[in-house]
Amino acid sequence: MEIQQVKVKEFFDRLAPTWDAGRETHPERIARILDAAGIGPGVTMLDAACGTGVLFPFCLERNVAALTGADLSGEMIRIARQRFQDPRLRVLEGDVLAVAEGRYDRILVFNALPHFPDPQKLLLTLSRWLNPGGRLTVAHDKGRAAINGHHQQTATEVSLGLPPAEDTARLFPPTLRVDRIEEDQNHYIVSGILPEEGRD
Repeated sequence: MEIQQVKVKEFFDRLAPTWDAGRETHPERIARILDAAGIGPGVTMLDAACGTGVLFPFCLERNVAALTGADLSGEMIRIARQRFQDPRLRVLEGDVLAVAEGRYDRILVFNALPHFPDPQKLLLTLSRWLNPGGRLTVAHDKGRAAINGHHQQTATEVSLGLPPAEDTARLFPPTLRVDRIEEDQNHYIVSGILPEEGRD
């Protein structure tokens, strides 16, 4: 199955006004994900496919030095900009691979991987934006069965489905050392680090 960015954009633009009201936030699950992703004081980070900024307050509370959020949906971005004003925060509208190129200590793809048409290209490109010693993490705050079941009911045209975490780990480029693979009914985490000795 192929998914097109225009369909993804239209889908999330349509859902944006009710997105936050319909989302159940689990702070303890998010904390576990942010710990795994190495989000902490002084880091620069990219929240790829940030939506309405669900992660923003959690990351800012951890005293990141700079936070960039990017999302394809203009409506999601409009809401994120209304909700959050912080000098450390930059919010960008558009395909993350086109608008967010830079250098980051941490890059997080949260609750979004199934909506990218080419996940392997996404991870390869994002990995090239990491500073040496940086970390790239793919994560969800629900289990794979719950995510895929929900997408089959509501988002079949804009979701490739979420593969087993071990399969996602194999999509990470060889320049990254995957050191965390975790999958249960409440979490899905795959995280890899770019060794200090350099990049390709």
